[in-house]
Amino acid sequence: MKVGVVGLGTMGAGIAQISVTAGDDTIGREVTTELAERGRATIERYLGRAVEKERMTGDERDAALGRLTLTTDVSDLGDCDLVIEAIVEELEPKRELFAELDRITRTDAVLATNTSALSVSQIAEATQHPERVVGMHFFNPAPVLPLVEIVRAQRSSDEAVDIAYEWARRAGKRPVRCNDTPGFIVNRVLIPLLNDCVRVLDEADVTPEDLDTAMTNGAGWPLGPCALVDLVGIDVHVHASEALHAQLGEERMAPPQRLVEMQREGKLGRKSGRGFYSY
Repeated sequence: MKVGVVGLGTMGAGIAQISVTAGDDTIGREVTTELAERGRATIERYLGRAVEKERMTGDERDAALGRLTLTTDVSDLGDCDLVIEAIVEELEPKRELFAELDRITRTDAVLATNTSALSVSQIAEATQHPERVVGMHFFNPAPVLPLVEIVRAQRSSDEAVDIAYEWARRAGKRPVRCNDTPGFIVNRVLIPLLNDCVRVLDEADVTPEDLDTAMTNGAGWPLGPCALVDLVGIDVHVHASEALHAQLGEERMAPPQRLVEMQREGKLGRKSGRGFYSY
């Protein structure tokens, strides 16, 4: 199968890495050559670590990298069987891209969005063939976390859903099917739950350390909520919370003020060196 990945940031580079490791010729598209090369460097670095840990051989790494082609031209994705979008998490840029992908790809190609909180159906309606549009929501870091939510939009065909599901399964992931509802499965459950955890910090006068200790030792969580939000990124969590709140109107979905203030102060978690904890 020939796979296209649009956007080679954190998520897109991870998805492209999954694809080339699974044996598929993959075209990664970015808006500039510099960003495309940066995405390739990320993939090369992670595959290098896999060699160091003896999860793959040097020859396997070289073969995987050899299956990756970079481009800045969307039209180069014209003969792909599956195109996965991983650009900025905003509706209009995604709709514009899908309208263009719809024009340049074969009508039997499956077009997938990696959105975590936007409506797949609204993205699909920008195309002339919404039946071939599905959601494929990977989790960060995509090469490590096995889950992929395969999202059926209002007009997705059974065939498109099955193709996306089988590709993810063949690539070694654990796909699950769901309908296009706000937050899909994991975020619909996890985001309000994490927001409740953060509100407990202030309402019950609990330290992040004690909250994480309580949830790991009392509820069996493998990672405490504060450590988890730091890992995901404060800004990423706030953005997803705002999107869910806008769609559902439930107060629990809205980001707690504490997180909004942390984002404003640049305390974004692991990636900035400071969040609930210092790194």
